[in-house]
Amino acid sequence: MDWLSADADEVAPKLLGMSLTTRVGGTVTSLAITEVEAYLPDDPASHAFRGRTPRNAAMFEGPGAVYVYRSYGIHWCVNLVTGAVDSGQAVLIRAGEPIEGTATMAERRGRADHLTDGPGKLCQAMAIEGSFTGTHLGERIELGGSPGSTRWAATPRIGISVATEARLRFVARPVDG
Repeated sequence: MDWLSADADEVAPKLLGMSLTTRVGGTVTSLAITEVEAYLPDDPASHAFRGRTPRNAAMFEGPGAVYVYRSYGIHWCVNLVTGAVDSGQAVLIRAGEPIEGTATMAERRGRADHLTDGPGKLCQAMAIEGSFTGTHLGERIELGGSPGSTRWAATPRIGISVATEARLRFVARPVDG
């Protein structure tokens, strides 16, 4: 997966349509990634903007590392680290469409709808939590499929308070038929 060594804004749209899979407690859950956001080294909205800290250290580990953090002290959010080692960039996985383990996702979420249509919901449905941070793809999270195989649109990011105008949110677009 050498392509993950590119900058986050290059990698992010390539993740759309790829599968993200976890195996937790012997149970497999998988989804097709439909929405992501890129966070670059010089980005004031990035957790790495002010440099390495114990909290964001995984963002500096290089391509394929996993960075998980708590949003508002409530929801876990998962990021895939991109770029060179020490560059401090990542792609937030914001949403997806369930592929496998939908019943397990519903049980974890306590509902049958809106299972993975937000970063916190996605992590809850797939049982991704803080202990995943600092691991690498292939250890606890797997990425499958072909990068760059899905049509997409770039939009301003959401859920942040700075650099909101940056078109670093990428959303899968259906093929017009």
